[in-house]
Amino acid sequence: MESNTITYEHFPGDPFEGWDPEDDTKGALRILQWAYDTYKESLVYACSFGAEGIVLVDLISKVKKDAEIVFLDTGLHFPETYELIEKVKQKYPALNITMKQPELTVDEQAKEYGSALWKREPNQCCYIRKIKPLEDALYGVDAWISGLRRDQSASRSNTDFVNKDERFHSVKVCPLIYWTWDNVWDYIRQNNLDYNELHDQGYPSIGCMPCTFAVEDSEDSRAGRWSGFNKTECGLHVPSGNEK
Repeated sequence: MESNTITYEHFPGDPFEGWDPEDDTKGALRILQWAYDTYKESLVYACSFGAEGIVLVDLISKVKKDAEIVFLDTGLHFPETYELIEKVKQKYPALNITMKQPELTVDEQAKEYGSALWKREPNQCCYIRKIKPLEDALYGVDAWISGLRRDQSASRSNTDFVNKDERFHSVKVCPLIYWTWDNVWDYIRQNNLDYNELHDQGYPSIGCMPCTFAVEDSEDSRAGRWSGFNKTECGLHVPSGNEK
């Protein structure tokens, strides 16, 4: 099977030349600088505005103040998420933050597929409200940035800094792969960054309201997503057909 890891010799410049894995950002700033130098305007950050997202927004602002950031606005997010986005817009006014919405409103989806599709066919709901909008947002874009960390789940444990993305036919850059959950929060506190208040209420991973639940401290960080289903991913970070 062909690896999803990019061979760096194929790219201009070496993102790892002289890289110190113990630097302050565990390579994140170096990879971001390399990514923007390489892809320039054809690089988009798809941000969920979770804890990792807030860290990446701050790091990206140090590399490219007017970076393109896309938020997949499903119409089903928590009020706290929208409030946080407004705070981020005020803090980083030069960033270009786009609220990417699905073709169907929640009401239109209910008319076509039945009410509360997420309760019956969560994969289909995720496709309509997240995957297809991101496909549209990434059309013609060479690469995109994601906040994946290796210790988030087994399915993310082999993520590299730069990955082939078969789902979106592009390159996926993941600057935070070596960060731990503690690293993320240390950065947020040290830099006095705003974050989603739901993190203080037992929500380590925050998505749409109907599919996100609080978890105990001992549980996996993805355990609060799609409770009752054999599903831990919306599908953005797995090949087509492997959304569980």
